[in-house]
Amino acid sequence: MNEIRTRFAPSPTGFLHIGSLRTALYSYAFAKSQGGKFILRIEDTDKKRFVPGSVEKIYEVLKKFGLEWDEGPFVQSERTKEGIYRQYAEKLISNGNAYYCFCPPKEKEEIEEEHEQKKIEMRDSCRNMSLEEAKKRIAGGEKPAIRLKVPDNEKISFFDFVLKKEISWESKFVDEVMLLKSDGFPTYHLAAPVDDALMKISHIIRGRDWLPSTPVHILLFKFLGFDLPQIGHLTDILDPAGGKLSKRKGTVACEEFLADGYLPEAILNFIMLVGWAPKDNREVFTLDEFVENFQKGSLQTANPSFNRKKLDWFNGYYIRQKSDSELAELLKSYLLQGGSEEVLIKVTPLIKDRITKLSDFTPLAGFLFEKPKVDVSLFGNLAYREHLKSAAEVLSQIDPWTNENIQKILTDLINEKGWETGDFFMSFRIALSGSKFTPPITACAEILGKEETLLRLGVVVNSK
Repeated sequence: MNEIRTRFAPSPTGFLHIGSLRTALYSYAFAKSQGGKFILRIEDTDKKRFVPGSVEKIYEVLKKFGLEWDEGPFVQSERTKEGIYRQYAEKLISNGNAYYCFCPPKEKEEIEEEHEQKKIEMRDSCRNMSLEEAKKRIAGGEKPAIRLKVPDNEKISFFDFVLKKEISWESKFVDEVMLLKSDGFPTYHLAAPVDDALMKISHIIRGRDWLPSTPVHILLFKFLGFDLPQIGHLTDILDPAGGKLSKRKGTVACEEFLADGYLPEAILNFIMLVGWAPKDNREVFTLDEFVENFQKGSLQTANPSFNRKKLDWFNGYYIRQKSDSELAELLKSYLLQGGSEEVLIKVTPLIKDRITKLSDFTPLAGFLFEKPKVDVSLFGNLAYREHLKSAAEVLSQIDPWTNENIQKILTDLINEKGWETGDFFMSFRIALSGSKFTPPITACAEILGKEETLLRLGVVVNSK
């Protein structure tokens, strides 16, 4: 069997979509599970959509997820300078499978207007121009684009190895797309199949939104004499609210998930199961385990939904697999400015079972690093002044200042006064933190220290 070779070929137009990460992951696992190679290619020939810095961000994000490539990265704008794509475009011209187009490029507004009017022109007026006339115009200084010439009355088909069915088109409905722009830059439609052939890609795994371009690519493989790789289109990831997952509906960028405190291993484990199913219903996989099991499972054909609650579950699971020191190191970037690392190390075990994301740390435990603003309305009908005044009196007597001593003396106070335990500790919690939700509050009081605890209680007691 020939070597299995897959590729991930993102365009550097901004953030890396979570769906693109899944494409990269499945392409990686498909190749690695069969002893093959995973190739990275940057498709940056659309200069108008290029976002500076996004190429480096793609490299950085893939490495964070452990998706190291075997070959590349190959960058199409650099390959364009070598004349690779023009060479094949001219070959198509000489074979009669493409033609020169001298029409001025349409503005974005013009294209949108045509779409609104449902005006679709599948064939260009330059199609019937003789090659002789076209060359005269070129000799006269005009710089044409090159378009694909789609044959008439043909059926174009392929077997989708992911969807497991044959898909076909009538050639009359296939657009004669631009292959080489007048500035010499190739379009995606030319560069992708040429590179797939030259890089010996055996299997193309991509999103279903690329399906409409497939007949064009099939024709180009045929016209250029290339062997057609196997092609498979993954399911669309659906938003639970309806439609495809998109930025308009919330977070979809890998960078945003990471910044919000999702761990790479949690995101990766979650995305493994959004379109792939193991045979034994197992859920937790490392990347190596996923590769090992990939061929035993199956790529799904029904569109999966993006279940944020499941992602949160995975993230909580992986947070709890960390040692306290590992978690403290991860939490450093969420530490309030000037926050004590010594305090961070002490509080980490207290919050480990209580956070879903790393970014939950500051809302939950930020009061240990800076004084909170206490909204007295949070106390509601609690007898908080009485609770806190008595608490301050007994706590001032404690030595040594330990969690155990704090718990004992406050429990004794509650029993002596006949208070409701929950009511008292809610008053105590709000006074120290400004919140109703905290890590174990007596342990937090130990971390704050005797002086700071009594100071905070006094501020609330004396507030107006």
